This record gives sequence, C-alpha cells and structure tokens, in this order.
Amino acid sequence: MSIEPFGFDRVFRFTSAEAEEKDNGKAAYEELAALEARLERMREEHAAELVRARADGFEAGLEQARHERDTALLAATDALHAGLDDVVRRFDEVTGQVGREAASVALLAAEMLAGHAVALEPARAIDEALARALDQVARGTRITVRVHPSLRAHLEQVVAARQASERRELSILVIDDPAVAPSDARIGWVEGGLGVDAGARREAVLAELAGLLEPAAVQVPESASEAAGTAVSRDGEPAESGDQAGLGAAA
Repeated sequence: MSIEPFGFDRVFRFTSAEAEEKDNGKAAYEELAALEARLERMREEHAAELVRARADGFEAGLEQARHERDTALLAATDALHAGLDDVVRRFDEVTGQVGREAASVALLAAEMLAGHAVALEPARAIDEALARALDQVARGTRITVRVHPSLRAHLEQVVAARQASERRELSILVIDDPAVAPSDARIGWVEGGLGVDAGARREAVLAELAGLLEPAAVQVPESASEAAGTAVSRDGEPAESGDQAGLGAAA
C-alpha cells in the first residue's frame, strides 16, 4: 500500500448550510443586542416612572396636608374669634356692671356726705347762695330769705355773723315758710332772686348719672340715706337727712 501526500487548498469555502448558520448567529446576536437595549430603556423608563410617581405622590400628600392645615387653621380662627367675641361681650357686661355699681356707690357716698355736711352746717348752702346774691345786688338792696321754720333761728345767727364781717349795711330779712323744705331757701329781691333747692340738684345729678345707674337706683327714695342717722340742728329741731339736703348742700 502506497501513501501519498494530500494537497490541501489554501482557500477554504463553506457550504451553504454553514453560511446560513453564520447569518442566523449574527441575526441572533443583533436581536439580542436590540433586546438588551430595549430592556435598558425599559429600566430607565421604569426608574423615571418611579421618580415621577414618587414626586406626584409627595405633591399630592403635600397638597392634602396643606388643605387639612388650612381647614384646621380656619376652624381655629373661627373658634378664636368666637371666643374673643364672647370675652369682649363679657368684658363689656362686667365693665358696665362695675360702672353702674361705682356710680351707685358714689351717689350713696355723696348723699351720706351731703347729709353729714347738712347736719354739721345746716345753713351753709343758704349762706353761700346769699353771698352770691349779695354780689349781684346793689348796696342797700333789701333781700328776703324764706326758709323752713326749723332753720330760721340758725339762719338768723348766720346772717348776723355775715353782717358783722361786712363793712356795708345789709338789709336781709329771714321769713318763715313751711312750704320750703328744710335746708332749702328762696332768696329774692326787687330785681330778681335765686333758690336753694336740694331736690332739683339731686335730680340734675341723677340725670347726669342716668346712663350709669341702675333704673332702680335712679328712683332712690328720699329715705335711702337715713342710715347715716337722724341729725339734730343747732336750734334743737330735727335736722334734714342727706337726701332732703341733696348733693348740693355740701357744695
């Protein structure tokens, strides 16, 4: 048996099956690369969607929190305003009550002081009114003073004391008049006259305090200040009470 060398060709040629398999492998590789690229894009899109969903969820939660906060603040503000209105209303009520009580106390204190002043100097208001009358009339003008009989003797002493202190001659006549209330007087002369009316002065004071006093306090009976006690005048007669003298008696 003889062995001879085989002559190999330097150019290799594939068969059609091998070429088709090679093309299929290349196509598969390209499809795999496309799938990987698509998968990568899907991953990126998924990540972007997650970020967007998280941002939307956070924004929605924030908006809900803001809405709840605004609702709570509105309710709290309404409650605060209602509370403030109630406080203001109560404050106004308390202020009005305190003002009325203070006015009532001031009125009662003034009446007691006036009554005490009348008890100490029952003719003081009349003497002061007589001084004003003397300032208005000419020298030598005759003046008549009508007073309650219980006050005549004491007033005559006051007139005598005034005459002693005056350099001019005074013509003052004291006349009994039961119609005149104790501590009141009617002073008259030819050209005019004036009156000492404790009741009118008290009514004027009550009119000024009417907005502060209780309705019942405005109609205080004349015996309201008798708690200060019944005073006795210098001539031995019972003197008038604080309400009869009025607030002007101490003026």
